[in-house]
Amino acid sequence: MNAWTALVLAGLFEVGFTTALKLEQQNKNWGWAFIVCAWISFGFLAQAIETIPLGTAYAVWTGIGAVGTVLVGRVFFGEQLGGRKLALLAVMVAAILGLKVTA
Repeated sequence: MNAWTALVLAGLFEVGFTTALKLEQQNKNWGWAFIVCAWISFGFLAQAIETIPLGTAYAVWTGIGAVGTVLVGRVFFGEQLGGRKLALLAVMVAAILGLKVTA
C-alpha cells in the first residue's frame, strides 16, 4: 500500500476514534469502537512513517483527524460551524495538501 494512502486511512480512523469518544459519553458500549479505530489508525500511521517523514506524517494525520472530527461534530452532533471556522478549516486543508505536494 502507498504510504500516503496509509496516512489518509490513519487520519480517517482517527476521526473514528474521536467520534467513538463522543459516543462513549452517551452510551458506554462504544469503548470497543474507540479501541479498534485507534489500533487501526496507529497501525496505518506506523506504516506511513516508514516512508513519509515523521513530522509531515504527524501533521497530516492530526489535520485529517481535526477537519474530519469537526465535520462529524457538525453533521452528527449538531455542533456549530460558522464562517470563521469554515475559513480556518479551509486553511487546514490547504496546509495538508501543501504538505503532500512538498513531501
